[in-house]
Amino acid sequence: MQVTVEIPEDIARLLNSKWSNLPRAVLESVALEAYRSGTISTAQLRRLLGFETPMEVDAFLKQAGVYLDYGLEDLREDLETIRKVRGE
Repeated sequence: MQVTVEIPEDIARLLNSKWSNLPRAVLESVALEAYRSGTISTAQLRRLLGFETPMEVDAFLKQAGVYLDYGLEDLREDLETIRKVRGE
């Protein structure tokens, strides 16, 4: 799904001066809030942001000051990913 967000031009310029990739920053902000609120799992966060490894998710969350909430569903999804990569 593609989502379009309207931002006043002066605010867009201000945000662009802080973040070189405003669309990515918006995606990361939404993803982070969805994770913090418990709406998405760690594995879903990884998929949403296109991270290839759990370590990338850890680094992203650490930078945002969020503790990792790694549950059973995350483990299952990670194991399934490992199986796919191995060709099992």
